[in-house]
Amino acid sequence: MLKRENYLNQLIAGKDLNLIKVITGVRRSGKSTLLLQYKAYLIEQKISPEDIIYMNFESADWYEIKDYKDLYNYIKTQIKNENKKYILLDEIQNVEKWEKAVNSMLVDMNVDLYITGSNAYLLSSELTTLLAGRVLTIKIYPFSFKEFISEYPFEIEEDKFSKFDKYLRYGGMPMLVNMNDNEQLIIDYLTDLKDVVLKKDVINRNRIKDSVFLDNLIRYIASVIGNLTTPNAISEFMKKNGSSITNETVDSYLNMLENAYLIYRLPRYELKGKQLLKTQGKYYFVDNGLKNIINGISSYDSGSSYENLIYIELLRRGYEVYVGQYNDIEIDFIAIKPNEKVYYQVSRSIMDEKVEEREKKSLLAINDNYKKVILTMDNVKNKQLDGIEVINIVDFLLD
Repeated sequence: MLKRENYLNQLIAGKDLNLIKVITGVRRSGKSTLLLQYKAYLIEQKISPEDIIYMNFESADWYEIKDYKDLYNYIKTQIKNENKKYILLDEIQNVEKWEKAVNSMLVDMNVDLYITGSNAYLLSSELTTLLAGRVLTIKIYPFSFKEFISEYPFEIEEDKFSKFDKYLRYGGMPMLVNMNDNEQLIIDYLTDLKDVVLKKDVINRNRIKDSVFLDNLIRYIASVIGNLTTPNAISEFMKKNGSSITNETVDSYLNMLENAYLIYRLPRYELKGKQLLKTQGKYYFVDNGLKNIINGISSYDSGSSYENLIYIELLRRGYEVYVGQYNDIEIDFIAIKPNEKVYYQVSRSIMDEKVEEREKKSLLAINDNYKKVILTMDNVKNKQLDGIEVINIVDFLLD
């Protein structure tokens, strides 16, 4: 079982801080495994198993815990001594008004609290208000390419590009590494996962009645990856195809899909005015495998797939990411950290001179000294174009 050191170290750094450690991410991205790995770490640190309370609310073992009162009262019965209790609550959104119990435990008991969930409600304004900012968030994503190649059952002769092709095609959901490179099994699994996310985290949670429109919506989003759009534009497109859904309803459905961590909205940033633009944005899927299942697994090798993959990788590396807008020029990604800014253009190939000039033009239009990069599948090494770094996508992912 792969130890996801980056996430694990974040939990370790938060140990015994008077904060609720919140692990969020799409279903089956590894939250439960991470929590169990942290439990094992606590035991290695000589924390008595009696002082560790682990509950997975997807399990039938805890069906009787219906609401916050049940949860609070159960935890209270488990406290037999004055030692600090390490409380690990997995998929806690299944407990009604769980946040009240968590807040009360933090106030009333000597505890260190860790919770996971597959819905962005864990980070909602209501929750953070109730918990008065006492939250440390750890966002977990499907496997990076580095993690994928360390676990997936490749043939010995496969090189890094062959391995990358499978990552681009199937995505990085952790369970895939156990499927013996069986494509039909992988496709069935990803289809099931997509359906579970939609049913449990979107349809059931939001009591959606028009599931047909929801299915059409995610198909449309998968078909326009990398293109600027708005709820109004989507609504107009749907109307032409016989739907009478309003742009307000489209916006609401998009928010539900975002809250389930299935899709992410990338806002535009106007570089001249240094401001976020509320109109238009781009949408990307949390995982290429899920995108490809919706869009058609055979069409995985496309420009949108590379963009989707790079966007999630930048999030995984801790950047805030935006679409750049400079006059009428668009920059694929602006990646920002407190002391760092990088501009990225993503292109499958720039061997064609016109494509190279187009990608260069977008980056050279920006008159500042921040790093500028073109990511491509071309076989390049230490290449520079007028001060712009050109990096192979596979090498970038392995760096």
